Amino acid sequence: MAQENLRIAVAGGGSWGTALAHLLAGKGHAVTLWMRDAETAEAVNTRHENPRRLPGRILHSALVAATDMSVFAEQEVTLLAVPCRNMRAFFVAAAGHFRQHPVLVNASKGFDPTSLLPISCLVREVLHSLAPRYVALSGPSFAEEVMAGRPTAVVLASEDATLCRRLCHAFSTSNFRCYAGTDVLGTEFGGAVKNVMAIAAGLCDGLGLGHNSRAALITRGLAEISRLGEALGARPATFMGLSGLGDLVLTCTGDLSRNRRVGLALAEGGKTEDIVRTLGAAAEGVDSTFSVYAAARGHGIETPVIDVVYAILRGDQTPEQAIRALMLRELKDEAV
Repeated sequence: MAQENLRIAVAGGGSWGTALAHLLAGKGHAVTLWMRDAETAEAVNTRHENPRRLPGRILHSALVAATDMSVFAEQEVTLLAVPCRNMRAFFVAAAGHFRQHPVLVNASKGFDPTSLLPISCLVREVLHSLAPRYVALSGPSFAEEVMAGRPTAVVLASEDATLCRRLCHAFSTSNFRCYAGTDVLGTEFGGAVKNVMAIAAGLCDGLGLGHNSRAALITRGLAEISRLGEALGARPATFMGLSGLGDLVLTCTGDLSRNRRVGLALAEGGKTEDIVRTLGAAAEGVDSTFSVYAAARGHGIETPVIDVVYAILRGDQTPEQAIRALMLRELKDEAV
C-alpha cells in the first residue's frame, strides 16, 4: 500500500502521547500534539523537547504542539493518550470540536473509573451522536524505547477491519510494527489488566521473592486475565497475543514500568496515595485494580491475584499477608 499522509492529532502530552506523536511525525504525517500545559507546548514548538515527560529527547522538527481544542476539527485521526481517569472529561470538553464519524485511536490502557467501562464503551456512551469509528492500540511498548527507535510491535483492533488495516500501514515504520485485530474488548482488557499484574510483580520483586515467584505470578496472572476477559466477551486467543501475554511480560519485568514501580514502593511499606503522588505520572494499574475487582465480583469470577492487589492498595492486607494467603489457598487443578 502506498504511503498515505494523514492529519493526526495526538491528545495527551505525557510520555506515551509524545512518543507516538514523534513517531508519526517522522513517518511524514502532519501531527499536532494537544496538551493542557502551555509552557510545555512552547518547549515542543521552540526547543523540540517535552521537558516534563521526556527530558533530553529531541522531538521531530515537524511536530507541532497546541493547547486549543479547535485543532481536533481539522484532523482525520485523533490518537488518544489521555489518562483513562481523565478520558470522560476530555470527551465532554472536546465533543463539540470533533467532526462527524471521527476516527479515534485509543492508546491509553485502563477503564473509566466512574462507570468501570472500557474506553470503547465510554466512547459510545459520551460521543454516540457523532457515530465515532474506534480503534484500540495496545501491546508491549515503553515510550522511552519507542522514542529511541527500538523495534516495537503493537496491535490495532477495530470492528472496522478495513480501517484497521489502513491505520496499520499508516502507523508502521521500520521500528514500529502494527498488527491488525478485531477483538476490541480483548485488546483493551488485556492492556488494562496487565497493569494490575505489574503491581503484583513489583511487590514480588520488592519483597525479594525471587524469579520463581515472578514467573508463577505472570503465568497465573495471565490465567486470571483470560478467565475474566472471556466471561466479559473477549476471545481467549487475544490474551496470547501482543496486548495480552506480550504486554504482561514487558510490564511485569521491565524497569521502565510505572505500575511495577508502584508494587516496589508498596513492598517498602509505602501508602497508595503517597506513591501515586510521588510518581508524578499516570500509573493506570491503580485505578484499573478497583475496576477489574468490581467486574470480577459482578460476574462471579475467581481472581486471587487481583484480589490481593486490591486488598494491599486499600491497606486491608500487608504484602506479606497477601503472599501467605495466595500460597495457602486450596489446592486445585491448574486448568481451573
